[in-house]
Amino acid sequence: MHATDLADLTQRRQLFHDAVTVAATLETHRAYRDHHHLVARAVEVLIVVGVTNARTEAANTSIKNIKRTGRADTATPPTTRPRILLASAARTAA
Repeated sequence: MHATDLADLTQRRQLFHDAVTVAATLETHRAYRDHHHLVARAVEVLIVVGVTNARTEAANTSIKNIKRTGRADTATPPTTRPRILLASAARTAA
């Protein structure tokens, strides 16, 4: 089940909070804190606007991975951009 509006989201958040309180463990409190700080606002925006930044985040992760693999190479910074573009083109052509 997914939240369909802000009222439903508020109710589900309260259920989550209640479950964390009942569990009363360090792990559940950390999960609640992390969710509250990192995810809660993004979920509100998704419900209200209907748009996420998932594609941008996926592209940034791909770029980071390409840069990370290039460090073992003797690649200089001017070759980084062409490597990113080639990898992106290969991914979209497949």
